Amino acid sequence: MGRTKKVGAAGKFGMRYGTKIRKAINKIEAKKNRKCSNCLKSTVRRESSGIWKCTKCGIKFAGKAYTQ
Repeated sequence: MGRTKKVGAAGKFGMRYGTKIRKAINKIEAKKNRKCSNCLKSTVRRESSGIWKCTKCGIKFAGKAYTQ
């Protein structure tokens, strides 16, 4: 994948979809993986829309669709 420092995670889309949409995707991708509120480790993964799970302590919690 062509990811550079300038385009970030949206580099996988190349020149498609326009700048505004790719910048929005970059913001969403950057906020997808956050810290667990229970153990404070960076092991939180999004299982589905609004469902988050910590792989370290195993706690599941609900949050916003793209951010906690």
